[in-house]
Amino acid sequence: MKMEKLVGERFKNRPSDCVIDSHALMVRGGYMKYMASGIYSQYPPLRRICRKIEQIIREEMDAIDGQEVQFPVVLPASLWEQSGRYESVGSELLRFTDRNNSPMILGMTHEEAAVHLAREYGNSYAKYPFMIYQFQTKFRDEARPRAGLIRVREFTMKDAYSFHTSQEDLEAYYDKCFHAYERIFARAGLRETIAVSSDSGMMGGSLSHEFMLLTPIGEDSIAICPECGFKSNVESAECITENHTDGACEELQLVHTPDKHTIEEVCTFLNMPPEKSCKAVVYQKKSMGDYVILFIRGDLEANETKLTNFFPNEELIPASITSESGLHAGYIGPVNLNVNKNTIILYDRSLQNAENFCCGGNKEEYHYTGLNMSRDLPDAEYHDFAKATDHGICPCCKQHSLSISRGIEIGNIFQLGTKYTKSMDMQYLDQNGKPQYPIMGCYGIGVGRLAASVCEANHDEYGPIWPITIAPWQVHLCCVRSDDTDARNYADELYEKLQSQGLEVLYDDRKVSAGIMFSDADLLGIPVRLIVSPRNMKQQVCEIVTRDKTVQKQVDLDSAVQETMALVQQLLNSVNDTASR
Repeated sequence: MKMEKLVGERFKNRPSDCVIDSHALMVRGGYMKYMASGIYSQYPPLRRICRKIEQIIREEMDAIDGQEVQFPVVLPASLWEQSGRYESVGSELLRFTDRNNSPMILGMTHEEAAVHLAREYGNSYAKYPFMIYQFQTKFRDEARPRAGLIRVREFTMKDAYSFHTSQEDLEAYYDKCFHAYERIFARAGLRETIAVSSDSGMMGGSLSHEFMLLTPIGEDSIAICPECGFKSNVESAECITENHTDGACEELQLVHTPDKHTIEEVCTFLNMPPEKSCKAVVYQKKSMGDYVILFIRGDLEANETKLTNFFPNEELIPASITSESGLHAGYIGPVNLNVNKNTIILYDRSLQNAENFCCGGNKEEYHYTGLNMSRDLPDAEYHDFAKATDHGICPCCKQHSLSISRGIEIGNIFQLGTKYTKSMDMQYLDQNGKPQYPIMGCYGIGVGRLAASVCEANHDEYGPIWPITIAPWQVHLCCVRSDDTDARNYADELYEKLQSQGLEVLYDDRKVSAGIMFSDADLLGIPVRLIVSPRNMKQQVCEIVTRDKTVQKQVDLDSAVQETMALVQQLLNSVNDTASR
């Protein structure tokens, strides 16, 4: 490929609307172009990267007996009505009506389509197990797309679906896929990936894992215990707290707290630490508008994923507290709370055994002190609704050792069970001729997000440093001063020889300054760079430099091809050795 023919422009300055480095570098480097919120076009370099990622994934899926299929982007709403997700999934699902007045959707995931495809085929136990997978465009109408390809609305995903006749068989295959994912990310050049247990969300199922790239710019919070190795998304991590007794149990007293609404204001006014306070977090059911009041310790945050799982058929929204509700915003407490019978009261288990706490007085500008949960609310039922915290108690080893890190989710795997096969009436006859529902697993990787994550993990201030396995080209040949006859003739000959050996070469013979040429080369991030120049020709050498600057050497002109091939193979071996460990 000649650089002068490469579609796309490169820019010197960072775009002002790019929040993270990978987004800025991929816009500056001519990888992608913004079209609409969360929707991008791909230039040739990114397309080549994504094709290589897809090929790595394809090889690993085929190695565990996956069979590639393809489902439509547009699906009839009736499929999602069968599974129950047409109504349960919120506004992220794009619904529309076609010219025949038939309700349709744009696929954001394809469990229903997989069951539809395999329903007739999988009618006998003898057909099991099997796995089908695809690469397909998805559309998820995210409310806040950001960070370039890290969080988009339209994206390409590899999604796979396995079908089994027993939980044991699913678990064995799930383990195979788990290790295949580890190999995929290692082959793509991501060594910083960890697997964490996670919440299944709208996918359903009993067990799921997310593969995370640990990075400060990640949108997900990960709870990690260095003592025992526990790792979990904060959304699903159990929150364990301790409430220490104070010895003497205080009387419940109503205290005037003028113009004090927040936990910080109230605790400062009462000279109490936040962990000795009880706060109310108020939601409403979107369907009926009924209030849901969660009481939780004042130093903790409500975990909305846990709340959503507690109300699987309801969408909760932040409450709009009106004067007719009987609630006093900023002063809501669990004692003497006067609400209608449709209001649901929940208690987080961080309040269990709480003594001498402060809480809202259910009266403007008043709070209680001396709250004793076992005495004042003996019938309270406690559940885990809180987010795990930094330095919190590990659910596994029970040490005060949790740390919270940020991460980007680059892949996920789920044990779905019979959620979709039952709802869509997919059955097979077992060895005794009895009908049974197949057990499913599903396994997803976002291709564009993985590319952006690799860039985020492998870059410097000048541009990406692409791993050899997914780089848009393997070799970047730079002919400095292409107006020099000797340099130009040698570079042209080198270009042909490298290509004849099967190497992927981007050849820059433009009549531009060395500064512009090398700046563009940094933005393209190709692992191996060959530099031909009049000065080098006088010394009868060619420069070989790796993008990460670990290799910088001069080689004889006659050995440039062999040296380049050896270096490319060395880089490939390094990545593949890591993936095979």
